Amino acid sequence: MKPHHRIFFIQFAVALSLGAFVSRLPDLQVKFNLTEGELGLLLAVMSSGVLCGLTFSVRLIERLGARTTAFVTVYGAALFFALIPWMPSALLAVPLFFIAGIFTGAFEINANIETDRREALLGYRIMSRAHGMWSLGFCITALVAAGMRQAAVSIELHSLIILVTVLIAGSIVFAGIENAPPRQDAHPGDSPPIAFPTIGLLPLCLIGAAPLLAEGASVDWSAIYMRDVFAVEPFIGGLGVTIFSLFIAIGRLGMDPVIDRFNPRPVAITLLGIATIGLVMVATATHPVVALAGFGLTGIGCSSVYPLAISAAARRTDRSAPVNVAALAQTTFLVFFAGPPLLGFVAEHFGIRFSYGMAVPVIGAALLVTRALAADPAHMGQPEPVQPPG
Repeated sequence: MKPHHRIFFIQFAVALSLGAFVSRLPDLQVKFNLTEGELGLLLAVMSSGVLCGLTFSVRLIERLGARTTAFVTVYGAALFFALIPWMPSALLAVPLFFIAGIFTGAFEINANIETDRREALLGYRIMSRAHGMWSLGFCITALVAAGMRQAAVSIELHSLIILVTVLIAGSIVFAGIENAPPRQDAHPGDSPPIAFPTIGLLPLCLIGAAPLLAEGASVDWSAIYMRDVFAVEPFIGGLGVTIFSLFIAIGRLGMDPVIDRFNPRPVAITLLGIATIGLVMVATATHPVVALAGFGLTGIGCSSVYPLAISAAARRTDRSAPVNVAALAQTTFLVFFAGPPLLGFVAEHFGIRFSYGMAVPVIGAALLVTRALAADPAHMGQPEPVQPPG
């Protein structure tokens, strides 16, 4: 297995755990007897954990290295996501939501930094493909979860199966991870203990956050949307997550050559436009097929915008790459995890359709600042070729 493929598996493994968990949120809601707003509060607790992991873990990750951090974060996230369904009440599950969020936030920094460093060694883009492995993991685990829900497999047994799968596969793959060296043009200074975004990084934060808001809504609420709006069977209801994850995976796995050819900004504008169309279709759908098609378009539109923002942040030379990536991820993943709880409150008071429409203005704002992606980050920090005399 090539070194960067082992880094890809970090994304895949965490997606298996988190995807299985969110695919069973309707069952968790019933088990704990929660309203949409109360479920949103639990997701907000997890968001707080993610924020803490992103904000405070940079120095620890640099000290531990990619391999050790992979073991700690992937296994930690998998364990606590698996333990949540075994809790007898939502109150006892609260600290588990928070701890699972911490591991998820730290994983995000480790995976993206190592992907960027491997990208520098390879000389071509792999960031979208790395995030494509996350989406592929989500797609596979969502499809499995839909089948398990249809077969009435308990959420407790399902979570245990996923945990064992991640532990076994991770033990094989993570053992061979090697730390990649920093980029040659990387900032030489030490990383501060806390990572916060700078003014120059804010446009990239908005560009990355917009598709993640749509992604969070599609991943966390699609099964509940299909159940409440169309009263479909559990398998059909789970197809919303599956289709979204499949199309976002397809987009990410195939987008790197497209970005290399057409440059980041026009690709981002096109993708954000497609995501807008998909969200409008979901918000106004009168038939389950239309809604599922909307989730598919939203997946394509959300595919590579966030990886583009991560790549641009990692290649900035004002601060070290881990700090800029952590600061951007801190902001964008706060939207990814905190957005769905807020949308849950919107769904409870105004209807779940309206919550999907709320993501459209945020995408519109991101379109206004795509100039931050105008420069091709693959060439940043490289000297211009010298022209021959005459």
